[in-house]
Amino acid sequence: MPMAEQKVQLRCYSYIDMLQPQFASYFATVARGYLPKAGQAALFIEIAPGMPINRITDVAVKATSVTVGELIVERSFGFLEIHHDSQAEVMQAGQAILDYLGIDESDRLKPKLVTNQIIKRVNDYHSMLINRSTKGMMLVRDQSLYIGETVPAGYAAYAANEAEKAADINIINVRAVGRFGRYYIGGTESEVQAAMQAATVAVNSLEGKEEERKK
Repeated sequence: MPMAEQKVQLRCYSYIDMLQPQFASYFATVARGYLPKAGQAALFIEIAPGMPINRITDVAVKATSVTVGELIVERSFGFLEIHHDSQAEVMQAGQAILDYLGIDESDRLKPKLVTNQIIKRVNDYHSMLINRSTKGMMLVRDQSLYIGETVPAGYAAYAANEAEKAADINIINVRAVGRFGRYYIGGTESEVQAAMQAATVAVNSLEGKEEERKK
């Protein structure tokens, strides 16, 4: 039955067909639920306001056998990640959520890359500052650093995973919750360039609605 309690904005609906090894390992260091493994399918969902994410989680886990990697409830936004060995199981969970909300996947907000930059040959001290706040791989002096920033935030996970598919890079940091999502990727200049191109194409190819600006 479609949700009737309050209007929910689907900010992010990001299906990942196959979690890449580094991204899966990184997400496992920050997730508080059942940890994902490389090769599994996953779905990242972000809504506004935040509280209905609890009911959405209930719908997903009762309709399928997916497991929850992360559930974050804030007043403004709610964030959910689910995963399973079966792609069909994850897609079924996603459809159950959409049916409950009474919307389609196309009703999600279209993601935007608001920052998309490469810093070449990072200095020692710059790399040290970056490494202080990461649970991923280390950024080494003279590597190139790719920084991407998405809105809505949940698409940062999708972008980082697609970047790893395309290039031999190191995932340093990914933040996929809040007002903006960010991901930091390190490696050789050529590999980082390939990662940026892949992430850019992947994010820009996702369909959705433009967010209405408040007057």
